Amino acid sequence: MRIQVIVVPNAKESYVKKEGDSYVVAVDAPPVKGKANRRLIEILADYFGVKKSSVRIIKGEKQRRKLIEIIK
Repeated sequence: MRIQVIVVPNAKESYVKKEGDSYVVAVDAPPVKGKANRRLIEILADYFGVKKSSVRIIKGEKQRRKLIEIIK
């Protein structure tokens, strides 16, 4: 499954919210040295009930808007 994600870094709390065809994910990590991306993968793995290795950033590694692949 592939989903569009909009990341909100440096949030006080982490959450996942579905908005239309995409998801808004608040990440409680700064966008420095891949910390926000690693935390994003942890949050999405927990949300979808899969292993972290099943979540992959396909597009947008250094942008707020990302394309994520989740293998169930």
